[in-house]
Amino acid sequence: MKIEFEHRQAAHCESGVTSNLLSISSGGKITEPLAFGIGAGLFFAYIPFIKVNNGPAIAFRTFPGYIFKRTAKSLGIPIVSKKFSSKEKAEAYLKDCLNDGNPVGCQVGVYYLPYFPREYRFHFNAHNLIVYGMDGDNYLVSDPIMEGTNVMSSYELERVRFAKGALAPNGLIYYPKKGAVITDEVMKQAIKNGIKKNVYNMLSIPGSFAGISGIRNTGNKIKKWRDKLGIETSKLYLAQMVRMQEEIGTGGGGFRYIYGAFLQEADAYLPGNQLAEYSVMFTRAGDMWRNAAVHAAGIYKGRIGSQEDFNIMGDYLLEIAEVEKQAFETLKKIKWQ
Repeated sequence: MKIEFEHRQAAHCESGVTSNLLSISSGGKITEPLAFGIGAGLFFAYIPFIKVNNGPAIAFRTFPGYIFKRTAKSLGIPIVSKKFSSKEKAEAYLKDCLNDGNPVGCQVGVYYLPYFPREYRFHFNAHNLIVYGMDGDNYLVSDPIMEGTNVMSSYELERVRFAKGALAPNGLIYYPKKGAVITDEVMKQAIKNGIKKNVYNMLSIPGSFAGISGIRNTGNKIKKWRDKLGIETSKLYLAQMVRMQEEIGTGGGGFRYIYGAFLQEADAYLPGNQLAEYSVMFTRAGDMWRNAAVHAAGIYKGRIGSQEDFNIMGDYLLEIAEVEKQAFETLKKIKWQ
């Protein structure tokens, strides 16, 4: 059993799954950058009390599942989203979906994905892929960060759908219902809503853990890590930051590039608002995140490691915070044409 489905490689798993699942409903209008932007995917959060791989949780994108839900909601596409406590019920429901002709998104753990090279495997449970059919007892899988499709046995898929630990997927399945019609007017409003939501998330969330305040707060904390945590723990934390930035999905810098691409594509729907011009600010932020990652790598690999090096690392984030603040304040001031 194989559903007619076009695999399209993407830069990031959830925005790739979202654009692939919604491509039929939208008549091909939804690209990965549009899904990421309409879903207000750009974010930053530093959550030290949640540990991932023995380091603090650091997010460079919105929380898992939000891109798909927000994008579908903005476009008026009804969705189904379901978790399970029973592995047997989870597989039965998956088979029912496939029998009904619905390719489905699944949240999974990365570590036991059989087609991932071993050096890329680590315990992270918020990866996303699409199951679009069966071949005997095996499942046909479209993982958008891979060049082509893959096949997984029933056991292999069950293992990653019920991975243990932080952000455990609990067999999560999600997919859009059929029948929605996406007009250009719907697209225009969805783009505006996505930008406004992302502006709020980066500029106005209370506290110092998220958005621009979160970036600034993290930069100041990094300057104190060496004395407060010791050099080895500090190196571990920086390694965690680089992993979350550069290896999970497309990473902190890459997410900024995707958002810039979103503004360029959005400009075609909403000309006269200078969105393509503003995209340059996000490209610049992406470059700065990548430079920060290179400096952090130098510290955790032991090539550098003085207090001054930690100060420079912290200053990278403080500079990034100012660039992203200016970018989102510019978007906030748009008087839509």
